[in-house]
Amino acid sequence: AGPVLFTQQRLGQGKRPFRIYKFRTMRDGWITGVGGWLRATGLDELPQLVNMLRGDMSLIGPRPLTEADVLRLGWDDADHALRWSTRPGVIGLAQLYAGRGAKLSWFLDASYVRERRLGLDLGIVTMSALISVIGKPRVRAWLRNRRRHIAIARLARAGLRDLGQASHQAAPRGFEVGRSA
Repeated sequence: AGPVLFTQQRLGQGKRPFRIYKFRTMRDGWITGVGGWLRATGLDELPQLVNMLRGDMSLIGPRPLTEADVLRLGWDDADHALRWSTRPGVIGLAQLYAGRGAKLSWFLDASYVRERRLGLDLGIVTMSALISVIGKPRVRAWLRNRRRHIAIARLARAGLRDLGQASHQAAPRGFEVGRSA
C-alpha cells in the first residue's frame, strides 16, 4: 500500500523549492475511501504543520505550487512576482474557491498578498474550519452564493447611481427614466 505520508517539491517564498508533506490519499491513480474523507474535510493538509514549524510555510497564504504548475499557468513572469513575496500557506483564499479557474485563483492570491489583514485571515480560518466540519462542497456552494449576492448588490447600487446620471442622457424610445411608455 505504501507509506502514509509522501513529500513533493513545491515553490515557496521567492520561488525557493522545499519539500511539502501530505497524507497519501490516492492509490494507483484512484482516490481511496479514507483519502476521499481526508480531502473532503481538508485534513489531508495536516502534515503541512511540519512545513510551518520548519518555516517553509505559514498557516495562511497562497498555496505552494509545483514548478510544473507555475509553468503551465504561465505564472513564471514578472507580472506574477507578487505571489512569491510571501510564504505559501497551508490554507488560502484561492483554495476556498478551488476549481474556479486560473484567473480567479491568481486574482484571489494577489488580493490576499496585497490586503493581508487579521479580519481576512480570521475569515479564511473560519471557512477552513467549517470545511472540516461540514465538507468542502457545502462551504464552497455557500461562498459562491454569497459572492453572487454581493456582486448583484454592488451592481444594483452602481446601477442606481448610473440610472440617475443616465436620466439626463437620451434613452431609447420607451426606456426613458421617469416616463411611462
